[in-house]
Amino acid sequence: MKIESPGFFDLQVNGFAGVDFNDPNVTVDELRRATAAMRATGVTRFLPTLITSSFESFAQCARAIAQFSDADNAGIHMEGPYIAAEDGPRGAHPRAHVRPASVDDFRRRQEAAGGRIVMVSLAPEVDGAIALTEYLVANKICVAIAHTAATPAQIRDVVKAGATLATHLGNGCANLLPRHPNFIWEQLAADELYASFIVDGHHLPPATVKAMIRAKTPARSILATDAIAAAGCPPGRYRLGGAEVELSPTGRVAAPGASNLAGSALTMDRAVANTVAFTGLPLFNVLPMATTIPAVCVGMQPAGTITADWDHKTNNLKIISVNS
Repeated sequence: MKIESPGFFDLQVNGFAGVDFNDPNVTVDELRRATAAMRATGVTRFLPTLITSSFESFAQCARAIAQFSDADNAGIHMEGPYIAAEDGPRGAHPRAHVRPASVDDFRRRQEAAGGRIVMVSLAPEVDGAIALTEYLVANKICVAIAHTAATPAQIRDVVKAGATLATHLGNGCANLLPRHPNFIWEQLAADELYASFIVDGHHLPPATVKAMIRAKTPARSILATDAIAAAGCPPGRYRLGGAEVELSPTGRVAAPGASNLAGSALTMDRAVANTVAFTGLPLFNVLPMATTIPAVCVGMQPAGTITADWDHKTNNLKIISVNS
C-alpha cells in the first residue's frame, strides 16, 4: 500500500551515517552528509543532540551545528549535563562532566550555540533544576525529564514548573525501582507530559512499549531514535563523544562489554514499523508520533512530505521519496 505523510521529525539524534555530532571536530560537510542519509529514511526535521561533556567540547560541537544552516536542522537538544550522577540513571553520560543546573551555565552554553538550543533534558532532582526549568519555559525552550532518580514529588514539581516531555521514558534510570510509587508511573500519569520512546526492541520490550503508549495515549506519545553515528551503518565500533561504542549484529549499541545501552542505531522508518508491530495500532495512528506530535511538542511544524510503501503483513515501511 502506498502512503503519504508529513516528513518525520526526530527530537533526539546524536549522530548518523558514521558522523558523531558530539565530536568537537565535526564539520559542516559531515553534518550535511548525515542529514542527507537521514532524509533517505524519511526524516525532514531533527534536533541534533549534544550529551553531557565539558563546556569546551559542548561549545565546539554547538558552534558547528549552529553554522549548519540546513532547514532540516531544527535546533539543538541539550541532553545533560544537568542529570543524575549515579550509575544507572546517568546511563552512558560521563560522570566527570555532570553538574548542577544553573541559569548562568545554561546562558553561556546558549551563547556558544548561537541561540540554537530549543530543548533541554534534565533530572528534576539536581540542584537548580526547578529554577532553570522556569527560566527555560519563560524563554520558550522545551524542558524534558531524563536520566533521573527523582521522587514522584520531584517529578510533580518540575511538571508544575513547566516541563512538558519525558525523554526516552523507561530508559536512563536504575534497573531496579520500587514497584510503586516511582518516577515512571508518575510521568505516565502526568497528563501535562508528552513521552518519547526508543522503539528499537532493545531499549524497551514490545509489551512495555504497548502498555506505555496505551497509558500515555497515542496523542501524547512520540517516537525518537536516540541515534548515534552507528545508525545507517554496519556492525562495528563507533564513537559517541569521547567514548567508543559497539554496534552488534543484533542492532544493540553499547560500550564494549557494558550492560547499559549507549544510544541506538535505530532509523525513524523502522521505529514507526516496530511501533505498529509492538502495539497493534494502525499505521495511521502511529505516523503522527513521528511527525506532527513531536513538532507540536517543541512548538514547530513538520516539514515536507514522504511517500512510502507499507506492507502490513511484514510491517515493512519503505521510503520511496522525500519532498521538501
